Amino acid sequence: MLEQICTHGLFDLDISAEGDTHIDMHHTVEDLALALGVALSSALGDRKGIHRFGEFSAPLDEALTHVVLDLSGRPHLNFDVKIPAAMIGQLDTELVEHFFLSFCNTSGTTCHIRGLAGKNSHHIVEATFKAFARAMRKACEYDERRLGQIASSKGVLTQS
Repeated sequence: MLEQICTHGLFDLDISAEGDTHIDMHHTVEDLALALGVALSSALGDRKGIHRFGEFSAPLDEALTHVVLDLSGRPHLNFDVKIPAAMIGQLDTELVEHFFLSFCNTSGTTCHIRGLAGKNSHHIVEATFKAFARAMRKACEYDERRLGQIASSKGVLTQS
């Protein structure tokens, strides 16, 4: 699913991870999300000139997911996606929500994710990552009309 973030978000990632996957994927998924959030926050710096907000709905066959996010510096996740299967391959589907929560906590992102339709667990999760990637892409893109200013009436979008 990280490949979906790269492909649809146009983010360049080079990731190497080792973990206690002989037990389960929990810590590896969590640590990847935490590191990704830190990397994004670092890359955005003071967040001058970015759109800040992003929104996208992604279909994948019968599945449809809607993501709205704000690179506000305030971490929050509202995750309302029903994934019917407990496992997709070796991935515990509970980790999908945990991935996004961990990412939001270290990136300072407010993110609302809604599963609007879907029966196939793989399609639901893939649509979720695609919608997230495209919403993140929009939020991170430079807004030429902003002229390098921070998209906040308070003048700051970073975590304290």
